[in-house]
Amino acid sequence: MRPARERNRTPQAALPAARQSSERTDGNGFRQYGHGGWKSPSDRSREELQRPRSLVERLERKEVEGMYLKHSLPVPPAPGRVTQGPQGPNTSDLNSIAVTPDGWETWDSLAIRVFGLPWNISTLDLWSAFQKEGNVSTIEIFENRQGHRDGTAKLRFRPPPRKAFWVSGTYEILQFRNKPFERKFSVPIKVIDTFGPKPTTQSPVNPTIRFLTRMALKPLVIDFGFMFEKDVMMVMRSSETRSRMKPVVELDLQRRQLDIHFDLFLTNPNGEKTPMPTGPLSPRSKKRALNITDRMESYRIQMSLDQLQQIVEVEETPETRSLIISLDTPPNFYRKGTGKQLPASHEQGLLYWSDWSAWNRQTDIVFDRYATSKESLGLRKTQPVIDIGRWTTYRFTLDNFEGNLSKYQSICAALKDYNVQIKKVKDFKVIPAREPETWNLLDRAAHSPVGDSRSFLAYLQDAVVAPLGFVVRYQLEVCLSQGQLNEHNLSRAFIERLAEMEEQKASDLLRYVADRKERIYDPMTIFNLKVPKSFRAHTKIPRYCAMGRKATVTPSKIYFSTPQVEATNRVIRQYIGHADRFLRVQFTDEKHEGRINSTDRNTNDEIFSRIWRCLTHGIVIGDRRYEFLAFGNSQLREHGAYFFAPTLNLTTAHIRSWMGDFSKIREIARHAARVGQCFSTTRAINGIKVTVVEMPDVKKGSFNFTDGVGKISESLAKLVTAELGLPSVPSVFQFRLGGCKGVLAIWPDARNWEVHIRPSQYKFPAISEGLEIVRWSQFAAAALNRQVIIVLSALGVPASVFVRKLRTMLATLEQAMRDESVAVTMLRRQVDACQTTLLIAALIECGFMESQEPFVLSLLHLWRSWTVKYLKERARIVIDQGAFVFGVTDESKTLKGHINRHPAERGLRNISDVPEIFIQILDEKTSKYKVVEGLCLLARNPSLHPGDIRVVRAVDNPRLRHIKDAVVLPQTGDRDVASMCSGGDLDGDDFLVMWDEELIPPEWNHPPMDYSPPAPEKLDRPVTNGDITGFFVQYMKNDRLGRIATAHLAQADQRPMGVKDQKCLQLAALHSKAVDYVKTGQPAVMPRELAPRQYPHFMENKYRTKYHSVRVLGQLYDQVERIDFVPRYNTTFDTRILNAFPVTERQMQDARDLKERYDGDMRRIMAQHEIRTEFEVWSTFALSHTNMTKDYKFHEELGGIAFALRDQYHRACVEAAGGNRMAQLGPFVVAMYRVTRDDAVAALEREKKWTSNPNGQESPPSEDGESLQLAPLISFPWCCTEVLCSVANGRKEIVKLDDLLKGGPSMILEDDWLGGGKRKHGRHPKVKVPGPHVLENLDDTIETVEGSVRRGETLELFHDDDDNEAWDAGKWTNGGTEAKERYGINKDDKSFWPVDSEAIKQDQEKESVASPSESTNGEPMVSSSESTNEEPPLSDKENDPEMDIGGKADQVQEQQKPSVSPKHSRRTSLKSRDDDKKTQQGKIIEQGTVSAEDTKKTDKDKHPPEATLPKAKTAERDVHQGVSQKKSAPADEPLDLSDSDSFFDASDGARSDSEPEVGIMNGSWADEVEKELETSEKEEDTRG
Repeated sequence: MRPARERNRTPQAALPAARQSSERTDGNGFRQYGHGGWKSPSDRSREELQRPRSLVERLERKEVEGMYLKHSLPVPPAPGRVTQGPQGPNTSDLNSIAVTPDGWETWDSLAIRVFGLPWNISTLDLWSAFQKEGNVSTIEIFENRQGHRDGTAKLRFRPPPRKAFWVSGTYEILQFRNKPFERKFSVPIKVIDTFGPKPTTQSPVNPTIRFLTRMALKPLVIDFGFMFEKDVMMVMRSSETRSRMKPVVELDLQRRQLDIHFDLFLTNPNGEKTPMPTGPLSPRSKKRALNITDRMESYRIQMSLDQLQQIVEVEETPETRSLIISLDTPPNFYRKGTGKQLPASHEQGLLYWSDWSAWNRQTDIVFDRYATSKESLGLRKTQPVIDIGRWTTYRFTLDNFEGNLSKYQSICAALKDYNVQIKKVKDFKVIPAREPETWNLLDRAAHSPVGDSRSFLAYLQDAVVAPLGFVVRYQLEVCLSQGQLNEHNLSRAFIERLAEMEEQKASDLLRYVADRKERIYDPMTIFNLKVPKSFRAHTKIPRYCAMGRKATVTPSKIYFSTPQVEATNRVIRQYIGHADRFLRVQFTDEKHEGRINSTDRNTNDEIFSRIWRCLTHGIVIGDRRYEFLAFGNSQLREHGAYFFAPTLNLTTAHIRSWMGDFSKIREIARHAARVGQCFSTTRAINGIKVTVVEMPDVKKGSFNFTDGVGKISESLAKLVTAELGLPSVPSVFQFRLGGCKGVLAIWPDARNWEVHIRPSQYKFPAISEGLEIVRWSQFAAAALNRQVIIVLSALGVPASVFVRKLRTMLATLEQAMRDESVAVTMLRRQVDACQTTLLIAALIECGFMESQEPFVLSLLHLWRSWTVKYLKERARIVIDQGAFVFGVTDESKTLKGHINRHPAERGLRNISDVPEIFIQILDEKTSKYKVVEGLCLLARNPSLHPGDIRVVRAVDNPRLRHIKDAVVLPQTGDRDVASMCSGGDLDGDDFLVMWDEELIPPEWNHPPMDYSPPAPEKLDRPVTNGDITGFFVQYMKNDRLGRIATAHLAQADQRPMGVKDQKCLQLAALHSKAVDYVKTGQPAVMPRELAPRQYPHFMENKYRTKYHSVRVLGQLYDQVERIDFVPRYNTTFDTRILNAFPVTERQMQDARDLKERYDGDMRRIMAQHEIRTEFEVWSTFALSHTNMTKDYKFHEELGGIAFALRDQYHRACVEAAGGNRMAQLGPFVVAMYRVTRDDAVAALEREKKWTSNPNGQESPPSEDGESLQLAPLISFPWCCTEVLCSVANGRKEIVKLDDLLKGGPSMILEDDWLGGGKRKHGRHPKVKVPGPHVLENLDDTIETVEGSVRRGETLELFHDDDDNEAWDAGKWTNGGTEAKERYGINKDDKSFWPVDSEAIKQDQEKESVASPSESTNGEPMVSSSESTNEEPPLSDKENDPEMDIGGKADQVQEQQKPSVSPKHSRRTSLKSRDDDKKTQQGKIIEQGTVSAEDTKKTDKDKHPPEATLPKAKTAERDVHQGVSQKKSAPADEPLDLSDSDSFFDASDGARSDSEPEVGIMNGSWADEVEKELETSEKEEDTRG
């Protein structure tokens, strides 16, 4: 037998007859092999992909020539070396590939396979060679499984080529079209087809019917305009009739869209001829010339079938039809590139290209795009050719050309099955375009008669119209932008009538028009509308809120929103008098698209140019031009920013200057992040005097163990709690203070009104605005998600564990709908971020589930639907034995940290080797806090790397028991634990802690990833506003965080090793870089080889190839079925409330008026965020919303909105009732409940009348009000939930959590509604906080090491970064000699430290925890990025220089102290410190930084006084009288730490980092101080 290579070279004619007959081809390109079945082209493609790379290399080296047949498919010859026969190429071989299928001319598309391509062929080479044959729609260059090219490619022509150019079997290709390098060669080609002649799609209604996947019409013309009246269209522009190509309207059922092609001839709108200039031009000038030259351009529109509601058909003549499509939102427009733009669409190195790459997304169709790019954004556009955003009505005129009418009938049949109605009308009018006079009337001040074509008399005539105030003008543009009104319908009479009205009444009227969401064709009719009281009266908004305006900028349009109540930030509060000049702007894609996604291509450059134009030139509303101001950090991720309309005395530059001094920050991204820090939504703590104490960070090498965490005193925490209106004192606060940020944890050594700040928390000098709180520590349920599950699965946790937990959760959810006790237990365990589940649990305990109260039942069923939704979509399995809490550091340094082990020791499951944590949460059974002990999992979201989930050991530590609902991480070890968890820190990160034994994986503590961010690029000049706006646009274009996370999830499901696969590890590293992009400015670029080719079915990717996953996430997805939420309107209202009090008619009317206002505000929130029901807003369990914000972020944002709304109307109810006592508020709340019941009953009655069958007979209403057309709003009385609970339980007094603010309602009341004996289910035990008189007498001055910083003055800390090294390990060597010489501090003198109680000493002796001074696994870290001493050997502890920090010297000194009782010691300390306080005024600092000048001043005569604690009564008297015992810098002088003569106040002293600190809960000195404070309060109250 001959060798295989020779057999394969045998000509087809020489083969035996049996061999020839065994290979046949059908008409669709399918080939039969031997006696087997038919193989499709896709099957053969898979075989071709397996060809070895070595063959192609040999072909390139010309070692092999001729044809090589494998499975009847040719392998190409070497490029340019086709075997020649007597009549040209080896036609005997090519006959097998030169098949021409019958009827190919009528196919939808036709594909060509090309062989024998060189390894460096590009899509541009192939497109350039074949584009002359027809329209090449796609090009794909194939690779084998090893990722090497196999020398083949596929080109698809749509429509098929004009001639059968493949019959010769070869085709000539020119590669490298540069003369010195160009190369010509011939390659074999072949016709293939994978779709068949006419692809079909099954009907979604009738499975027996199939439609052609693509059906096209060719209309005569396309008209663009808008609906002037209900049946009248104003045509503003028509497609080009002079073009050779007719418009095409194609229905694509595969993509479920209409694809419309048309041409436009653009001419100069001024009527001037602008021919193309001649002569040499620079590239920029040539590009500019192309945009001001008369030209023909091709455009394309994509209309999703989801946008289509109906098509209006008008029969013009028996042979012509007009089809009118009117859309609520604009579709996507594209322009085809011309000239050099087409080759530029082929990106180097890509293996796939489609003709879509040549179509560029459009934002405007104008003649001169460059002139438009320099204009401000606004509703009014200058000389648009087509106003894409506002001309959203399209008219297609059809004749019977090429069977258009018969094709139209088929299209109609298909559209009906996709729920698009075809409405036939007879009376439909079309009117020509005209310019509206509205803008000239409104903006007449901007138009001067000089140089205007109008006469001066006409100008004066326009000037007669009185100007509209900005409030009215803004609300008018709200109506115009949202489509309720159109400027072409507005008349002079309308504007004059509006101008005559009172400004507030006119604004209320337009607000009502905007909220109705109805198109008004005759604007004069709005003056006949009866405006509800909800739009005519305004409730007082909470002091921490303001009315905010918002603009949403899309590629083609801008939408303005009615002002809403929003939580404020530092900047808004400072300029609250100019609140209406702030505009919150968000950049999104069109409404049906959602967010603007990043892209690697340039096809969306027009969108990003529009965004840059907005940021650079601003937004115009009336006579105001809003300029870019800045953006917050979370705003940047959501593509938002703040704009401001400047005045003569206040500009954006003034505001940015007021925010702080950013001149030294020259990294653009970090500069923007620091500016954005001022825009965090915060609650200002007014009237509290804060003392700032500087302290060092704890570092080891590049790892910072205290990054972002500081301390706060318990007394100050109580004052903050009172101001916030919280039911209990949290242990941790996320804060802002000037240029400082991070978290503050309660710690006993923070005294009086102190906050201790570290250098990692201080970001920039900023104007002091007092202490601001972002959020505070509270318990939230731990929940798994997809990323955590796939990581745990890779670490060895069986899939059956997750499936079992999922099934248990689903079963418990179902049982909770019937069993109150199960519902309460589940709700209290699965606490959400906004703690709404605790609220619902309290309502059930009040008996509202038993009474079948409709609002509470609706909330309960909504919670189930929301939980099931995230189980399905995110695999969000709640873990009962877990918590999701803040992370803080162990200031006592008693927890054992992470120790780097030898690689051979990694993976050993040794409990003694794992790091320790401390976590304390409330035990639901005992209503007491319990300390978790045992093995735990510690993680952050998202976790993508196998080392992101750490196994730790939770231990009890008496010194940490004052920390609740937060996890305490060690401050010792070789690396901080937080950074190992997805690169986290402690500046406000939430940590996932789970102590469920089933989830502990077999593999412990996989080596963590290095999360060091790349170094940002630093400028050699100050950062400008242009740099910031440029970074904003670049961030939007290059933010690939979502794409990387999606690719990681898909790859992890496909790869055998899961997240341990090399591709997943690369993606995890890229994800970390993408997270840091907002701070470093370095984008993460995902290589194409990391992008998945297909996606698992659970990812629900509609546009990608899918496969059914059988791994753990696929199994979980298949277990869950979504549950639709149906409000329970048909249940009865609670008679316990309805009959509780007699109600007057006046109370009923007041309640009805208030409810109208509440309903209006609620509906506006629902409309703004596209939320379906009020229950979703009230509870924050939104099942769907706008795609502008991610779900987890939106849940928190909606919580703030809902809370502000409830608080606003709670206060309004108290005011309307005349007080907050039960005798006053009780009857009024009953009236609110009755009014709500009456509205619900009336709505149900209307539903019965509306629900009728086709014969006109009434039919019963749908179950549970499912199809309620105008659903009533029933959440209004639940703004006073604590009153409803008290009334339902027959209480005589209103039960609240705590009456924190005397004379006003509690801010957060949900956790303690039951009160009295029913507190057992509350999450927080009741604590005492200072009375309101304490807050009234405090100021918000900030005391620092340099003196007092008052509101409005600059707060500067840590002046000289080099001085932070004063706290390095080397500075404390040799018994603290260096520190003593430099600072006058004896670190061994600890007389100022409180004496430990006997109980704590006993606990210390019993604990087998490594001492901080023993070895590297427990050594304390100090503030140093540079070490001045070599690390000592572990065995030589005597010579360890670190031993002196709480080491041997301290122990000796401790032994020499006289034995005194703790009580006596504390009293003596109090007295001595109070005496020193009177004699010397020092400046406060704790382990802080000092300047070089301070070091020189320090000598024996200038040493810090003995640190003492002031007497309690003196401290309180100073607080009440506002007396500051610190040196105050004049208001006009900057603060300078270098002027300090002493570094420690009498109330503070140098503390050794290693000295144990006493917890609040363990008999500390703070207890006695608190008693003295309480005694002093009582004495003052008696005197008063």
